[in-house]
Amino acid sequence: MQTMDFLQDAAAGMTQDQRLDFLLGYLLKEQPAYHDTQIPTQSGQKRQLLRALMNVRPPQPIGQDFLDVQDQYLQTARDERGIVDGAALPPLARDPRLALWQGDITTLRADAIVNAANSALLGCFHPLHGCIDNLIHTRSGVQLRLLCNDLMQAQGHPEPAGRAKLTPAFNLPSRYILHTVGPIVRGRLRERERDTLAACYRACLELAVQNGCQTLAFCCISTGEFHFPNEAAAEIAVQTVSAFLHAHRPALRVIFNVFKDQDLHIYQSLLGKSKC
Repeated sequence: MQTMDFLQDAAAGMTQDQRLDFLLGYLLKEQPAYHDTQIPTQSGQKRQLLRALMNVRPPQPIGQDFLDVQDQYLQTARDERGIVDGAALPPLARDPRLALWQGDITTLRADAIVNAANSALLGCFHPLHGCIDNLIHTRSGVQLRLLCNDLMQAQGHPEPAGRAKLTPAFNLPSRYILHTVGPIVRGRLRERERDTLAACYRACLELAVQNGCQTLAFCCISTGEFHFPNEAAAEIAVQTVSAFLHAHRPALRVIFNVFKDQDLHIYQSLLGKSKC
């Protein structure tokens, strides 16, 4: 316990630049393929390299000294970016249990946020990829991939589409992450894919209620790399969430989180404007 306290105190006493250099040195040293990689001098390039190294790191054990510094680094960066309180977002006129918000879901304080995962459930291994799975794993920390790997090893098979798993959010402002695998659309949209996407929303809602969540933020599941048409996906999201809230009347507030202007306009059309 004294050793752990010492490591945490040491991490807390570092500057962000010192933490960044420590994390980069650690990750470069543990991977033989990157031993000759030079650490950049500019902070922005250092941050990009850190994210890339975290993206490609396999789910293998890591030292507590790394985790202590990583957590201090990620939490400080999180606070510097700013945190949005999901409970304070303006409600929609059609239903005060609903809210629409455009922004980065990793900055949202909610009981749970939804991650559009792939069937391996280990996050995105493509360095600096722009998908939500990549960003959530990066800003949560390497613990998330390690835990997801434990879950998948215990399960023994890839995660089927239409289900959901809950993990802690680690260094994000939310409490939990709900990981769900949406349908992949190849060519014409079929009824089976519509049903699977609706199942994703229901599975997340049920898991959130089971775990006492009062705020839940959905991303636009399957609309990115999985090519589900944006308008159809939004219609399914709104219909499924509204039907669940009407049928079960849980003490749950649902936030539709969008990032792109295209999705914002679609949801505004479906939901109407928020109350001021």
